[in-house]
Amino acid sequence: MAKDDLNIKVRHLEPSDFEDLRLAHELSYSSIDDDPWRKRDLTRLLKIFPEGQIGVEVNGKVVGCAFALIVDYADFGDKHTYAEIIGDGKFDTHNPDGDVLYGIEVFVHPEYRGMRLARRMYDARKELCENLNLRAIIAGGRIPGYAEHAEKLSPRQYINRVQAGEFSDPILSFQLANGFHVRKVLTGYLEGDTESNEFATLLEWNNIYYEEKPRLISVKKREVRIGVVQWQMRPAARLETVLDQAEYFIDTVSDYHSDFILFPEFINAPLMVNYNDLTPAEAIRELATHSGPLIDKMKEFAISYNVNIITGSVPLVERRKLYNCAFLCRRDGTSEMVRKIHITPSEREYYGMTGGNELCVFDTDCGKIGILICYDVEFPELPRLLREQGMEILFVPFMTDLQTGYQRVRFCSHARAVENECYVAISGNVGNLPRVDNMDIQYSQSAVFSPSDFAFPSNGVVAEATPNTEMVLICDVNLDLLKDLQESGSVRNLKDRRLDLYELKLRKSRRRKR
Repeated sequence: MAKDDLNIKVRHLEPSDFEDLRLAHELSYSSIDDDPWRKRDLTRLLKIFPEGQIGVEVNGKVVGCAFALIVDYADFGDKHTYAEIIGDGKFDTHNPDGDVLYGIEVFVHPEYRGMRLARRMYDARKELCENLNLRAIIAGGRIPGYAEHAEKLSPRQYINRVQAGEFSDPILSFQLANGFHVRKVLTGYLEGDTESNEFATLLEWNNIYYEEKPRLISVKKREVRIGVVQWQMRPAARLETVLDQAEYFIDTVSDYHSDFILFPEFINAPLMVNYNDLTPAEAIRELATHSGPLIDKMKEFAISYNVNIITGSVPLVERRKLYNCAFLCRRDGTSEMVRKIHITPSEREYYGMTGGNELCVFDTDCGKIGILICYDVEFPELPRLLREQGMEILFVPFMTDLQTGYQRVRFCSHARAVENECYVAISGNVGNLPRVDNMDIQYSQSAVFSPSDFAFPSNGVVAEATPNTEMVLICDVNLDLLKDLQESGSVRNLKDRRLDLYELKLRKSRRRKR
């Protein structure tokens, strides 16, 4: 049959499809002593769960099917037989309130194999599982290649060889390639299956979109809008001047219904012009006296403008120690603080800064986020530890004087997006502060980075600002794409780590108690 003549369609089955299915089943299971599917079986399945019975049609002829039930998996557990799952053919085990889509049959007419029709039905089954918000797809999978190795290998050894690619099993290899993993080996699963010696694999595919308790309101957003401020450094005599400038940008992104707004490092640095007569160490501590009132106002802005604010950073004195701190001001009125962990040589020399010891991921109404201040993003261990805690967006407020410093922040931030399969937003300062030591010139090109794969920009840049120009950048990111990337990306940086060779740990003794 010429490929040009093919018309392939995946659809729900109907009672009239039975004769096509009967023939395909007989040819598919000719080597197995198995009772054939009867018309009343199909009729019963279509009556109790029509959505779960999927077929593939080629030029008007049904040549394959995928049958399924919904079960409450706790009723069966991992030790069960096929007969138990199908209720000895009565299918009364189907439970619309269950949590698992159980695959009870898949076959394709032998003459139509090699066309990847089973893959199409599996994709449809996965889509059904997601749309019904079921936790997983589970199935007992035959291992028809096992019989010829049974004298030398146990079922587990055979399965390990297939997983390692040393053997190819017509069913297990297909299941593994479609994202299923083996939970355990089942014995006496399908009576009469001599090709598998009646062994089977208990297979599972997890629905990464599963929500345990669906909510009608206050659902966490997956399409997230981010506003990034490229902040103009201009001398300011009063805190109100800085706050007016900040409120202007907050008002702007709020009009565009942004979920987050990110400000740069040392957002209140324009006030340093008031302390030009002091040493840098004295001036930064005077600047810290304005940080509390600024953050309090930012908390008010977050509520009144209905946007989550990453404040950028400010100097803060605690127990006579000087820290570089950023704040998350949520629009629900709560807030969090982050201390810069790695202190640059100039911060240490000019200001006497101290590094923090805490590394935390924060829950928001738009998923989990992390905040790292400038230099911290140049240490890949920190974003990886945050990613392992579930971070999906990393916010990086920074301040760099020269293009060389900026490029370090940019390159490292972009790398963190790729290697951690997350989004990274960076916000910096532009302009000049004459006669302010260590803050007199600025260079910035704020941006939002993504992984680089088919679902993302090919260069991994979601959006970027014009260099050295005061402006606000607004863009959307889709958090569900990150889940897809982890499961089916061209490469899978997180899943493919060799944790048998290395590991990364956070020393909890270094974390301060809140």
